[in-house]
Amino acid sequence: MHRFGPYEFTDTDVARTIANLPGIWDEMVLGRDASTVAHLVPDLDGEPADVLPRVWQAMLAVGPALAAAGQLPARAEGVVAQLNRSDGGVPKTPVDRVDVGWRGVQGDRQRSRQHHGRPWQALCIWSTEVIDAFAAEGHPIAPGSAGENVTLCGLDWSTVRPGVRLRLGTVLCEVSAWALPCKHNRAWFSDGDFNRMHHDRGPVSRAYATVLEPGVIATGDPAILSP
Repeated sequence: MHRFGPYEFTDTDVARTIANLPGIWDEMVLGRDASTVAHLVPDLDGEPADVLPRVWQAMLAVGPALAAAGQLPARAEGVVAQLNRSDGGVPKTPVDRVDVGWRGVQGDRQRSRQHHGRPWQALCIWSTEVIDAFAAEGHPIAPGSAGENVTLCGLDWSTVRPGVRLRLGTVLCEVSAWALPCKHNRAWFSDGDFNRMHHDRGPVSRAYATVLEPGVIATGDPAILSP
């Protein structure tokens, strides 16, 4: 196990974090002035155990650097509409309150750790407005169906993207990457096209977030977006 402060990485986490960094970085700077964070781009040469500290330090630093450069959206406030967890797989079922640690919602589990469970995937967050739009098109989808832990309401989903921070109850997290859809979400779309929720289709994707301050989230808590 590799530890950096409160964050723990398995060997698989190390390999997949390094492999995913280029794509994560591209989405982080898309539409922003990439020169403001160019100095943070880490060197990926070397043994994975030696590269990860550089990668993780950069991933934690890029959001604040974008904020300091005025590259992030203004403060906005929504609401935690629903909280969801499961013992593996989808859908996740609603609960009124969750305790959140460095690895995410306590009592929640992913069916497979191959594509899930890194510290930068601690929370999966989505939007009731996006879900409702899909449902209005005739798709049998609802909050929790696609496996998000936190379903938000009242935030412009186009502003909830990698780099921004969210205060959810007493939890502080930073959006780190998009959650890529997979075949397990096929059932929620009448035509089976689960890629309808891919970020290439617009501001429709679920988002992953890193926990910066653990705490408690309850349904109805404010969801505050801040640079």
